[in-house]
Amino acid sequence: MKRFFALCSLLTLFAFTGSEIQTVYSFKVTDIEGKEFDFASLKGKKIMIVNTASECGLTPQYEQLQKIYDQYKDKNFVIVGFPANNFMGQEPGSDAEIAGFCKKNYGVTFPMMSKISVKGEDMHPLYKYLTTKTQNGLEDSEVQWNFQKYLIDTNGKLVKVISPRTLPDDPVIIAWIEGK
Repeated sequence: MKRFFALCSLLTLFAFTGSEIQTVYSFKVTDIEGKEFDFASLKGKKIMIVNTASECGLTPQYEQLQKIYDQYKDKNFVIVGFPANNFMGQEPGSDAEIAGFCKKNYGVTFPMMSKISVKGEDMHPLYKYLTTKTQNGLEDSEVQWNFQKYLIDTNGKLVKVISPRTLPDDPVIIAWIEGK
């Protein structure tokens, strides 16, 4: 009987070890200029992660993203953009072309990362975390389209997934940023 309980304890330990809830702080990515970006550098800040595209009907959301970034960047809030070409080829450019487009057309100054895949077999590990409940502790989800938003709390935990069509300056998002 003791062996049975020992075996059950060991199996329980292995089961929980394989599906341990992570934080966003465990990820390092490459920024749009080719430099390493460590999410651990954002500890204590609220983070909005958003997949972006330059040739999408939702591309004007860059304007609202920049506006709320300007308004709240000194109040423990940051936006991190991830260009992705997963939806109808709407982000075909190179990192340099994307950076130029964002700066010229929308004055983007929030951190932009190198282009990645946000779905499919080549999905970036960060997006596997964001879309898998056993990793993020919140919910399973799928990236529906460009400009889907993931809200991360000051402890690095995913707390809300926001539809691509919801504007970045939506009252629900602003209330979350302001802690209301």
